[in-house]
This record gives sequence, C-alpha cells and structure tokens, in this order.
Amino acid sequence: MVKCLKLELQKRKHLVDNEIIETIYFGGGTPSLLKSYEIDSVFETIFQNYSLSDTPEITLEANPDDITEEYLCHLAATPVNRLSIGIQSFHEADLKYLKRIHSSGQALNSVKAAQDKGFSNLSIDLIYGIPTLTGEGWLENIHKAIDLNVPHISCYSLTVEEGTPLPGLIKKGKLTSPEDEQSISQFRILMKKMKSGGYRHYEISNFCLPGMEAVHNTHYWKGKKYLGIGPSAHSFDGNTRSWNVASVTEYIRQVEEGRLSPQSEILSISDHYNEYVMTSLRTMWGIEIKTITDRFGPVMTGHFHDAVSEYLSSGKVIQKEGTYFLSDEGKLWADRIASDLFWVGEG
Repeated sequence: MVKCLKLELQKRKHLVDNEIIETIYFGGGTPSLLKSYEIDSVFETIFQNYSLSDTPEITLEANPDDITEEYLCHLAATPVNRLSIGIQSFHEADLKYLKRIHSSGQALNSVKAAQDKGFSNLSIDLIYGIPTLTGEGWLENIHKAIDLNVPHISCYSLTVEEGTPLPGLIKKGKLTSPEDEQSISQFRILMKKMKSGGYRHYEISNFCLPGMEAVHNTHYWKGKKYLGIGPSAHSFDGNTRSWNVASVTEYIRQVEEGRLSPQSEILSISDHYNEYVMTSLRTMWGIEIKTITDRFGPVMTGHFHDAVSEYLSSGKVIQKEGTYFLSDEGKLWADRIASDLFWVGEG
C-alpha cells in the first residue's frame, strides 16, 4: 500500500500545477497503523515532488489503542504536527455498542499522552445519539473534552448506514436503534455547553477554541482544490471531481500495472451553486449573497431570496449585512434547509 501511495503521488503531481500545498491529511481507514519509517517514506516522496508552505498543517487520524508512548515518540520525529483521535465516547458501554476496540481508559489516556509528547494541536471525535448514552453521560463526555483542553472537537450523530454491521445487529435485536429525539436533545446540550466552554461552533459538526479551526477541512467547505491519494480518495480541481476505485486490492493492482484510472464528473453551474449553498450554510462564515450574484447570476440569486424567505421568517436563518447563517435552531434543520435552497432546474 505504501509503495502504491508513493507511486500515485509521483504520477499525479502534475495535477497541482506547482501550487503550494498548505495541508496534508492522513485519514480514512487507520493510518496510525503505519510505522514511523513508512510515514517518513511517504513524506520523502511528497517533499521531492510537491512544494509545501512554510507552516503546513499535517494531520494524522489515530485510534486511541494505537497511541502508545513508543508510537508517539516515533511520530513526534515525523513532520506530523496535528492528531485527530477517534475517541467516540469516554464510556465503556458506548464503546461496546459501537464495537470499538479501545477502552474508556485508553480513550482518556491517549489524549493525555499525546499532549505530554508535545502534540498540542489535537482534535477528537465524539458521537452522540448512541442508545447507551444518557443525557448525563453525554454531559460527562463534553466536560471531559473541555477539561482536557482539547482545541478541536468534532461531534457526530450516530447514523445507521447500510454496509456496516450496525443495521444487521439492530434487525436481529442484538442492538437498540438510535432515536431521533435523543440525538436532537444531545445536540442542543452540545451547542450550549461548547459555547459556555469558550468553543466556536464554526461548522455544524465542529467546534474549536479561537483560531484552532481545522485548516484542511475548512478548505473543503470553502470549495478549494484538493488532491486525494489512495483507495476511494476524491480529488477536486475547481471544476471536475474525480475518485479512485474503492477496492484496496484493485487499487494496488491498477497502480502496479500503471493503469490507475479515476472516475470523474464535471460539475455544472447548478452543481457548483448547490455545493456552495450546502457547504457554506453549515459554517459560521455563511452564504454571501454577493458570491451567489457574482458567480451564478440574477436568476439563481432570485431563487435563493425566494427560497430562504420562510426560514428568515421562522428564525432558522439569520441575515447580517448580506450574509446568511443558520441560527442554533436552524442547525437542527440544516439538511432540510439546504435542500430547499438548492437549484433543481437546468444549469
């Protein structure tokens, strides 16, 4: 796999046209399984073929059970300067429900160990809406994250996705299905407690201390270009989105045979409009009406004004100086509101 990642990095360097790379993200799958020398070999290829900024944000996703003192010592010697740790919960019952390998003790210790080794730029993932997670338990999770002074916290509602073990276990009666009301209640608690803890709710699922936004993910939400390397990796050049084959075996075969052929689609004007609406609405930067007018013209601007009016009246959307944001109540309706703002005609 590492060999093929390096080969793809070499083969696709022309796609960035000598642009300056501002962020690198090792994520999806379990990159913390990589040995430090394997990580270094990937960086060697990146440094030989790409131009990086003076202070790039370099993130690696890690599971708590991988974060040992020895591993952190090795990782600290690599260019990685940010860790994203998949905590999910600090409660044993929740972790068992989620079929996570790590324990609640490992979850807590992984954060402390990373901080002790100098990884101050940390992000952790938490999940709410787990049937085993009470309101009191959710409060404890939030308070632990704040008390640990983690600068970035991503929180997601548990969803039942086909193709994962969860739906099968629910159908067999071995696990309880998540309840919408529980998720809504816990999301309200989350917004309130994170705000009182000094965190900025800068994207629907993401909170940070001032100035600690994830640069890499923010580039996605702002529609910037990105290059994805590896199985299932997506890329975007501003007009075309492409993605690699999902199968690891097939990906390796294609790369080794020199025939990697990502699928692609060219975004239409309406695609660009809908993506701008969807991603911008989720962030604290909001939707700028000037951007819609300049990029998409008067017809789509008129459509936006008509579609957003009922949400302005209900208080779910707030408008300030030509920029539209979701209110806290509106954040509970984010997907529905975005869908109603979409352009569904030709274009």
